[in-house]
Amino acid sequence: MKFVAAILALYAATASAFAPVAMNARSAVAPASMAATEELYIDEERRLIMNLIVVGSAAVTIGAMGIPYIAFFVPPGSGGGSGGITAKDALGNDLFLSSYLESHPAKDRSLAQGLAGDATYLIIKEDKSLESFGLNAVCTHLGCVVPWSAAQNKFMCPCHGSQYSPDGAVVRGPAPLPLALAHCDTDDTGAIIFSPWSEVDFRTGEKAWWN
Repeated sequence: MKFVAAILALYAATASAFAPVAMNARSAVAPASMAATEELYIDEERRLIMNLIVVGSAAVTIGAMGIPYIAFFVPPGSGGGSGGITAKDALGNDLFLSSYLESHPAKDRSLAQGLAGDATYLIIKEDKSLESFGLNAVCTHLGCVVPWSAAQNKFMCPCHGSQYSPDGAVVRGPAPLPLALAHCDTDDTGAIIFSPWSEVDFRTGEKAWWN
């Protein structure tokens, strides 16, 4: 009997050793591991998106603050292009030399629409002829339009007090540079034409700063 009992006990032990493992316990590990991996991936993706948002916001803020600061030290452009354009009055009508000289006195300095639409002074000399250059009316300090004072015989900016001589040279700051020049001629029809000035600035003897 003892021999039979020993055999039965050995059989029972062997059977339990090779018994199949319950699938519920094994399969429960895989979903949990996959869920943890997926959650980690989502967290990393959210962190990346938040970092991009923070960096982008900071860049926009810094750019908005820095660009005006840098622009403060850069003289405004005088406009212009590679070819000439017809001078126009305030209503957009072409200006013609003969009628313009008839309606303006000697030594007059009046505004016309010039290169790139910038306000530009046409100058009539003492002999009632048109000066060969026009003066861009944009102040080289902060871009105000500079009016001509006939009583003072100079251009006087009302914004910050800059002053220019009759030919646009700086008389008093804070303007750092003279008014930009443009060639002033007429075409075959008698229309007044502005064209870019690319030569040396005759007032300073140096390269034109607006080129």
